[in-house]
Amino acid sequence: MATLRLTMAQALVRWMTAQRIEQFDGGAEPAFAGVWAIFGHGNVAGLGEALYGAKDALPTFRGHNEQGMTHSAIAYAKQKQRRRMMAVTTSIGPGAANLVTAAALGHVNRLPVLLLPGDVFANRRPDPVLQQVESFADGLVSVNDCLRPVSRYFDRIGRPEQLLQALPKAMSVLTDPGECGPVTLALCQDVQAEAWDFPASFFDERVWHIRRIEPDADELARAVEKLSAAKRPLIIAGGGVRYAGASRDLSDFAEKTGVPVALTQAGKSALVDGAEMNVGSLGVTGSSAANDLAQKADLVLALGSRLQDFTTGSNGLIKGQVVSINVQPHDLAKHNATPLMADAKKAIRAIAQAMGGYATADAYRKEIAALKAEWTKARDAVTKAPADTNTLPSDSQVIGAVNRAATPETIAIGAAGSMPGELHKLWHVDTVDGYHMEYGFSCMGYEVAAGIGVDMAAPERPNVVFAGDGSYLMLNAELATAVMMGTNMTLILTDNRGFGCINRLQAATGGAAFNNLFSDSVHETLPEIDFVAHAAAMGARAAKAESIAELEQMAGEAIRRKGVDVIVIDTDPGPSTEAGGTWWDVAVPEVSDRKEVTAAFQNYLKGKAGRDS
Repeated sequence: MATLRLTMAQALVRWMTAQRIEQFDGGAEPAFAGVWAIFGHGNVAGLGEALYGAKDALPTFRGHNEQGMTHSAIAYAKQKQRRRMMAVTTSIGPGAANLVTAAALGHVNRLPVLLLPGDVFANRRPDPVLQQVESFADGLVSVNDCLRPVSRYFDRIGRPEQLLQALPKAMSVLTDPGECGPVTLALCQDVQAEAWDFPASFFDERVWHIRRIEPDADELARAVEKLSAAKRPLIIAGGGVRYAGASRDLSDFAEKTGVPVALTQAGKSALVDGAEMNVGSLGVTGSSAANDLAQKADLVLALGSRLQDFTTGSNGLIKGQVVSINVQPHDLAKHNATPLMADAKKAIRAIAQAMGGYATADAYRKEIAALKAEWTKARDAVTKAPADTNTLPSDSQVIGAVNRAATPETIAIGAAGSMPGELHKLWHVDTVDGYHMEYGFSCMGYEVAAGIGVDMAAPERPNVVFAGDGSYLMLNAELATAVMMGTNMTLILTDNRGFGCINRLQAATGGAAFNNLFSDSVHETLPEIDFVAHAAAMGARAAKAESIAELEQMAGEAIRRKGVDVIVIDTDPGPSTEAGGTWWDVAVPEVSDRKEVTAAFQNYLKGKAGRDS
């Protein structure tokens, strides 16, 4: 048997370069588009040397924060519909610990990323090594064990030959449509440099085929029976539609049958907003059209959705029967649904064929059209430029201005705070996959890093990143990375001087203004942060828009040119779009000295009663 004598790190890198993933068009591309790395004593000598030797085949990118690098890697995989991915390597200690938040984001959103943190010495000779967390109860524990609950697969490589088993297992998880998520291989730093005679065949090129699960005949028959009997059906399109490449099939089915489609945060842009049967976003951040239809639907077809509480109105929005199509059995059991385990594309094609000439009644189509027209009118009202230019604009007006300025191919990016709810309702999508929202984990700080990953995944399309001042202050270091890498990105930074989203929630639940806005926090000096100067200091083109009209002009120019632009605009932290939406379960104190809390608790009880009725 032919062998190659390589260090464990060299073998890992060589194996990564040999992996390919089948694409939607039938071709194959390298599985790993690169490795994000911040080197330290736990990975620079071993894995760093190996990455240098393969830099032409597997590029290494340098970020400024381990969490930010991982966000960029995850955003890349998300925009690539999980058909390409990246790896992230850190040193032992704080670098590895910084991975946890981003790993949790990938875990919740079911997105692939390969984490390669350095670990303790397997031989224990220098124990405890610098940055090692010493457990007094378990000699095997390191910081990397914090990654176990947020990894779909975890392994610690304590011998070079363990790669023969660990790497195929890791890749099987990263490419599995149901089990997909972060994989952590903790690399003992002495073993990274240790050599072994690896079988040469281990490094043969391999193409991984994303499994497309065919519908079970009996499950399909039960689902079709229920769908065929429905008079007021509604489809919920989740992220599974996009990851299956099923947008065209769903659009054709909806138009032929007259079944309306409502979109989750992950599913938004599976259909363009101009599609006849697209009734908009669903749930707490949903359109009035979609939510009205969901409440009255006699059957809901959940297509590739995990039915999160924001989608279902804390499980109170959907009153009718549910048929759930998913590749993950865990999701099929929700809402007492009739299950159909299948790939979204395979399922919708099979259903279309089985249902033959099924179509909803003309009256239902007219109702759908009327609800859409009513919602469009409400949307236009809140996104138009304000008549009073002496008041601060709302987030919805900011979105309207940028949307009008954007090209049809523009990808809107966001994550946390006020923007996800407003964008889900209001951003008008003109091109499939033009909306990139991380709302499974709703992680502040994802936004800027995500802009890098999205641009790497879709360099032919402009992107615009929406972030509030709170998210920007939490993790802005990757703005320097974006400039350094030549990223094309337009960042719209809305400054409401604090955590405006949670301030509104605090008020809605009867709480006093406390610790969210700068003005309501304990401080000696009220911060006056010059975000323009800060962004410019990191190399971005930065400017402040003094009005919505100025923002629209500046955004249009920025989106159409290369490089990193940051546009800052002051906004009012108070208003949000009242149209649409539905009840969300946020527990209110049952007992309080504040009359506002007592009143909010009574409203909370009414909301619970409505959900349970």
